[in-house]
Amino acid sequence: MVNFEKNKQFHRKYALTAGIALIIMALAASFSNGYVQGKLVVPNDATVTFNNIISSTALFNAGIFGWLLIFICDVVVAWALYIFLQPINKNISLLGALLRLSYTAVLGVAILNLVFVSLLSSSTDYLFLFGEQQLQTLILLLLEAFHFIWSIGLIIFGGHLIIVGYLAFHSKQIPKIISILLMIASLGYIAIHLFITFLPYFDVMIKTLKVIFTVPMILGELGFGLWLLLQGGKYPIKKG
Repeated sequence: MVNFEKNKQFHRKYALTAGIALIIMALAASFSNGYVQGKLVVPNDATVTFNNIISSTALFNAGIFGWLLIFICDVVVAWALYIFLQPINKNISLLGALLRLSYTAVLGVAILNLVFVSLLSSSTDYLFLFGEQQLQTLILLLLEAFHFIWSIGLIIFGGHLIIVGYLAFHSKQIPKIISILLMIASLGYIAIHLFITFLPYFDVMIKTLKVIFTVPMILGELGFGLWLLLQGGKYPIKKG
């Protein structure tokens, strides 16, 4: 009975850690990628994007803070899920954690581009150094570099979700619908961002893939996060 209670508390702690971090990431992504990027960045329009950023520097920097929060939470989730899922298969769980950490490293490189944009737009010295048109073009290029590098990382992230979905499917406690949604989401991330990265001119295909996979991607990750918060670890995770 004592060992059961210890195992229960152990698993519950890591389930809560992963669940809370996943929810924080979802909120931060909605703000930084959804609100800030949607409000300030106008694709293929360097002038409007530049003017939006220099007139809303605090908002843009808040978006960067959100991305840094996502970066930190990704590291926490990789660690917590590795420990939480290792009773199912330790080696596969480790592979999943390494894939997520690899994705996080790529995300970190992508975020640097946003930091450079913030530095370039925060001082008039760069305006005199580069000239207005060149500076606007450079900022738009850095924003595009952020999305390109992040897309490469999301292909790796899709591999991580395959691992998590597989482990979830082979557990007794995690609902099968969540594991299936996670595996569908993983295919969505891989397919969408392979096209965005290597075949960006196939706009119709990219839009079609987003229509097909967006709902499973949201439901899979958010559903797993909520399950971890509400039910994860109440009983020690076991292989089913």
